[in-house]
Amino acid sequence: MSLSLHHPRTTGLLFAIASAICFGGSGPAAKPLITAGLSPVQVAWLRLAGGALIMLPFALRHLDLVRREPRLLLGYGLFAIAGVQVFYFAAIATVPVGVALLIEFLGPVLVLGWIRFVQRRPVSRSAAIGVVLAVVGLAFVVEIWAGLGFDPVGLLLALGAAGCQAAYFLLSDRGSQVEPQALAAFGLLLGAVVVTFIAWPWRMDWSILAGSVEFAGTPLPAILALGWVVVVSTVLAYLTGIVAVRRLSPPVAGGVAFLEPVVATVLAWLLLSEELGPLQLLGGAVVLAGAYIAQRAAPSNVRDHELVGI
Repeated sequence: MSLSLHHPRTTGLLFAIASAICFGGSGPAAKPLITAGLSPVQVAWLRLAGGALIMLPFALRHLDLVRREPRLLLGYGLFAIAGVQVFYFAAIATVPVGVALLIEFLGPVLVLGWIRFVQRRPVSRSAAIGVVLAVVGLAFVVEIWAGLGFDPVGLLLALGAAGCQAAYFLLSDRGSQVEPQALAAFGLLLGAVVVTFIAWPWRMDWSILAGSVEFAGTPLPAILALGWVVVVSTVLAYLTGIVAVRRLSPPVAGGVAFLEPVVATVLAWLLLSEELGPLQLLGGAVVLAGAYIAQRAAPSNVRDHELVGI
């Protein structure tokens, strides 16, 4: 039986797709700001601070969380929010957006590694297959047969983002009883505070935001790119993702989130003229397939509470 556009699952799917599109646009919108002279850490701080400012009302409504869950909020802000953004933006400064995001989406694979080797809990055969597929696909993406086709430091930074994304999943599981909007709000707020001490925004060349940046050879106001990163790729992305998780089963919403690297790769091609070769695109598809299988095979208490996007 077909579902109407007003059915909760249909609207949930639309919100999940919207969230993936919003999150996927962060890298292509942020990279021109980095090229213009802002450091990756400064761009990450602008994203976190802007998002925290908009989400501040949610934090103010749940101030009791600071007393009840201080370690969860600190870990979420430091790793799941700040760590992901800083490592990802630092990575795209030297490697293509699509490559960095594909590596970052190895997060579910790292979650399984944590379960198997740290918690010493068994994982299923399908999970192992997912891990193997993701690793093989990654070898194609980075062109390992050519001695790594990209800057090794950038690839390591992207892998750092994958580690923080794994922490995102694990901490989201621990915070399953916390209101999602409050968790995101406090994560952005604490992440912004932490990154302030390494971004040094008082030394930032603010005049860059008054100038222009290039998208596909066309100059556009830098403040427009920043507005997209903050409003669309942060606030709107998180809020639509929260709605998606509530209206769909979390594994389905998490599965739709795997559209994000596809969106980022297409936007990077259209806006930044970053192209991946046929074998890299094939490897990217294998990475996503393997990571998706790994995520679906994770124990239910890990994946049943995860949020959408990064």
